[in-house]
Amino acid sequence: LTFEERMKPVTPPSIIRDDGKEGRWTVHFKQDDRFGEPKAFVIFQLLTDQVYSSAFSAALAQLYQSSVSDALEEYAYDARLAGLSYDVQVLPRGVRLTFAGYNDKLDEFSSYVSRKLSRDVGDVLPKTDAEFDRYKDNLMRGLTAFDAKQPYAHAIYYSTLTLQPRNFQYTNEQLRDAVRRITLPDLLQYSASLWSSGKGEALIQGNLDEKEALQLVEKVDKTLAFETISADQYPARLKVLPFPPVPPGAFASKLTVSEPNPSNNNAAVQVIIQSLGETEKDHVLIEILDGIVHEPFYEDLRTNQQLGYIVSTGVKAVGNTRFLNFVVQSSVFPTGKLIESTMKFLNEVRSKYLEPLNDGDVAVYCKGLLDKKTELDKRLSVEVTRNWAEISSGRLQFDRLQKEAAALIDLSKEDILRFWDNMYSQDSKERRVFISEVIPKSGVAASKAPPTSTGYASGKVNGFRNKDGSLRLGIDDIEQFRRDRET
Repeated sequence: LTFEERMKPVTPPSIIRDDGKEGRWTVHFKQDDRFGEPKAFVIFQLLTDQVYSSAFSAALAQLYQSSVSDALEEYAYDARLAGLSYDVQVLPRGVRLTFAGYNDKLDEFSSYVSRKLSRDVGDVLPKTDAEFDRYKDNLMRGLTAFDAKQPYAHAIYYSTLTLQPRNFQYTNEQLRDAVRRITLPDLLQYSASLWSSGKGEALIQGNLDEKEALQLVEKVDKTLAFETISADQYPARLKVLPFPPVPPGAFASKLTVSEPNPSNNNAAVQVIIQSLGETEKDHVLIEILDGIVHEPFYEDLRTNQQLGYIVSTGVKAVGNTRFLNFVVQSSVFPTGKLIESTMKFLNEVRSKYLEPLNDGDVAVYCKGLLDKKTELDKRLSVEVTRNWAEISSGRLQFDRLQKEAAALIDLSKEDILRFWDNMYSQDSKERRVFISEVIPKSGVAASKAPPTSTGYASGKVNGFRNKDGSLRLGIDDIEQFRRDRET
């Protein structure tokens, strides 16, 4: 393909049914024009703020998913042999049903599964307390297994928790407590109301025409038979919580947690730099920065200093917010040393890795990322996933990759320096740096056990701030830290 052909956006889905803001359905559709397969993907989502409104509801959602998946396993196995698959997920913004496979069988398949999950839900739920307890035990074991994960995974988990609104992610402990209290009647009542009301949103893509797509939606709609909600009842979209700016000259905000597994003697640290920039240029600049520092960070901390076997960087995208992450885990050095080495590396990024760049270096980094963004999807499922991400997020920027690629064309060294200075320099008002450290209880990497609270949750100002004004947090301060940034 020529450069011009690669920069041309793929034809996006179109809306073939729009019942209005207060209406029942919004249906997006795209007939396959590239892959030539006799297959299609169908995604239905019932938007409602009722199914994930508490940790208790979220735990019920997990029990519902495991119960129905188990009950439909025999049917699903036969369907897989016939080239069909389904998935049901209860999410913070509602319930999602996904069907995939040969288009000539999707109509009957989707109708059967949706009927079992909604109207005939009693057929796919536990019938006795003993059966119900088995599902509860399985879920509790899965939640308890969290403690056995690696410390670096715990560091990532806790920092992610601080970024999510409370009704989008409940803590592991909240879910465990909820599971202990759930009874079979709770699950039956929850499942009966799961599909009762909402706003329908759908994407149908593949080897179907518009008429077939609309007929499929109509058939599933009659099966679900939900009550339409008003626009003011629509669940809020995920909006990442911004980290508070670090005061000029201050170190960084820090969350310190004890490793929950007493037998794991590894220390772990994650350092996050948050960028709130929402333009395509902002988004590609942080990816370019990751490309520049990725290998040097590994070489410095892993190869030269030999701090630990797990040393990595990466960019995470949530909505329009981007994060540049640095992760280190060590069995021989405490978190203090890991943080010191990581921050020393970051403080030298400008002088060591950015200022020496020449135009040729910048062009190489930009071309590598541009080629990646303009590479055509090789599978229908990949294109469907990308389209659904735009629909479910409400952004509807189906040409996002091409716009980001265009932003790379004129990128300069000065752009990179300005972006880094704004995101990280000590005197920047937009410097949002957050450290999550996990301290083991034993071993040479262990250090003094941290307090579960620094006083933040109770408002003790002198307790939770360092002398330079930066935040210090314990595990019991996380909920208040989230609550304060939701308002």
